[in-house]
Amino acid sequence: MPHYLKVLELFSGIGGMHTALKLSDLPGEVVAAIDINSVANEVYSHNFPQVKVLRRNIQKVTPAFVAKLGVNAILMSPPCQPFTRVGNKKDLDDKRSVPLAHILNILPELVNVRYILVENVTGFECSEAGDQLRATVTQCGFEFRELMISPLQLGVPNCRERYYMIAVRKPAKFLDEIPPREELDSARIKELLGNVNARHKAPSRVSDILELPDNSDAYGDFLLPEDVLRKRAWILDIATKPSTRTCCFTKSYTHYVEGTGSVYCPFDEETIAKVYASTENMDQLSSEYLETLATLRLRFFTPREVQRTLCFPDWFDYPADVTRRQKYRLLGNSINVHVVSRLIQIMVNVIDS
Repeated sequence: MPHYLKVLELFSGIGGMHTALKLSDLPGEVVAAIDINSVANEVYSHNFPQVKVLRRNIQKVTPAFVAKLGVNAILMSPPCQPFTRVGNKKDLDDKRSVPLAHILNILPELVNVRYILVENVTGFECSEAGDQLRATVTQCGFEFRELMISPLQLGVPNCRERYYMIAVRKPAKFLDEIPPREELDSARIKELLGNVNARHKAPSRVSDILELPDNSDAYGDFLLPEDVLRKRAWILDIATKPSTRTCCFTKSYTHYVEGTGSVYCPFDEETIAKVYASTENMDQLSSEYLETLATLRLRFFTPREVQRTLCFPDWFDYPADVTRRQKYRLLGNSINVHVVSRLIQIMVNVIDS
């Protein structure tokens, strides 16, 4: 039998790690969750009212506080901005790296913590913060593996590659199942995570995530604005019902268009290609150009559809006062719970033999 997990969820956001733990079907509970974002905490408490959700700086977490909670696992997704192009890659010089550095500083005193799972953006693996993480967990007697995983590798229609570390205090038999990161190609990732029990069925194509019927009265609420069609039509990533891929949805989805996520079209790719081809010689300022593109009925994905690409189940909901824009931002900062639930299972060595 696996250990009963008593989890401290740090940088908890809307509760992605908690959702992943719930979907893993492992015996355990989240004892406390900590995040500085009050809206994210509101969403977390709405879905998990039994959990102590604390709005505080991670730097205020002390070894005594963690010991009092009686936790044996820490699940965390630290801020990614210090390691992204948009965040200028300041790494440890970015003030948003301070909370992670603090947790690593007190880790030697957290002697009852047996499991650690970390998620971050691609690029973290070659950062100074990544070096510090590896050095600290090793110093503290953990064995670990690092993985770069995109949901696409598990058949989920969303390109969202992320860095993951799973660490277990020695001895850690789970390491026998996982080769070093540089030896993990897509086929091995699919084999490794595909052998884990999964109660929650993940989507495999865009049709699986759709919330709005194409003839829905609400469809028009998500249509792309005219200025986006005029100025950005040729850089859109368009997904259709059979599509098995969407771009990574970021917190800026709908606010900006380029590089923030895909848009949906109810027509097939052949129709899309014909419409685009017919506009090539049109004046982009003309009404004809706009009217022609409008026939494609291109729309943004709804927050629930974005949520489904992250594999959150439909029981996960939001308080009534959380706006659509806030939902997009919160989801853009969250995790793919399908991937993490399988990593949690592997971490506690419950691979289905």
